[in-house]
Amino acid sequence: MNGLISVIVTTYNWPEALSACLLALMAQQDRQFEIVVADDGSGTATQELLKDFIETSEIPLQHVWHEDQGFRAGTIRNKAVGASRGEYLLFMDGDCVALPDFISHHRQLAETGYFVPGNRLLLSERYTSQVLRQKIPLHEQSYGFFLLQWLQGRINRLLPLLYLPLRNWRYRQPQNWQRAMTCNLAAWKDDFLAVNGFDEAFEGWGYEDSDLVIRLIHRGVKRKDGRFAVPVLHLWHRHNDRSQHDENYRRLLQRVADQTVIRAERGVDRHLNADNNLNA
Repeated sequence: MNGLISVIVTTYNWPEALSACLLALMAQQDRQFEIVVADDGSGTATQELLKDFIETSEIPLQHVWHEDQGFRAGTIRNKAVGASRGEYLLFMDGDCVALPDFISHHRQLAETGYFVPGNRLLLSERYTSQVLRQKIPLHEQSYGFFLLQWLQGRINRLLPLLYLPLRNWRYRQPQNWQRAMTCNLAAWKDDFLAVNGFDEAFEGWGYEDSDLVIRLIHRGVKRKDGRFAVPVLHLWHRHNDRSQHDENYRRLLQRVADQTVIRAERGVDRHLNADNNLNA
């Protein structure tokens, strides 16, 4: 695909991690994209950081914010999509760091009728603290550097960093929704709008991304695997509040069972013409 990609970056009150994420995006080889930060109610430190990025960035950057009323990642992502201009959406989290070919490889993988989940490597708690404290530019490092970190137990695996120009293998599980997460997930905006985006009934941590993917599959959109092409480095963080886990999981199982449900009842259509509180 040759059009504009909208990178939707979700964040909440962790400006140090968000800075590492955005610096890696600013260093992308492919420059035909925009960034929309989906801010789930962060305070002034994040706002000040983004103000500086917006003023200096060569990449178009918008800040979409709403009030902190608990974990509402689906809602703020919908608002960010409502503010986006691209024809292709690439969701990632603000605690993830992309390598310089991340956008270009996602562009190569984009194909009509498919969504593309990537994968991730996890940093240890201690190494995450070191990276942020010393401002280590992970996106500038070589494979040999990451090999050393893996040998020292600082990252959990190494294989996702290998680029393999696979083709047929990527299509082998077209209806598999498991392990497709919005820390690294791409889809066409038209498909996203057709299923009405994220279901905002999923409040609190858990499964709003799986629900989106299941409804895409119900609509006939297939999975194309992005492994060995588009990894991200995921900084360590404590688990979010999971008090809504059981209720969200129950709702998810209903989605899996009922293939007639395609559109979210409360979704992105609520925000397509709304004032999304853009700080740009």
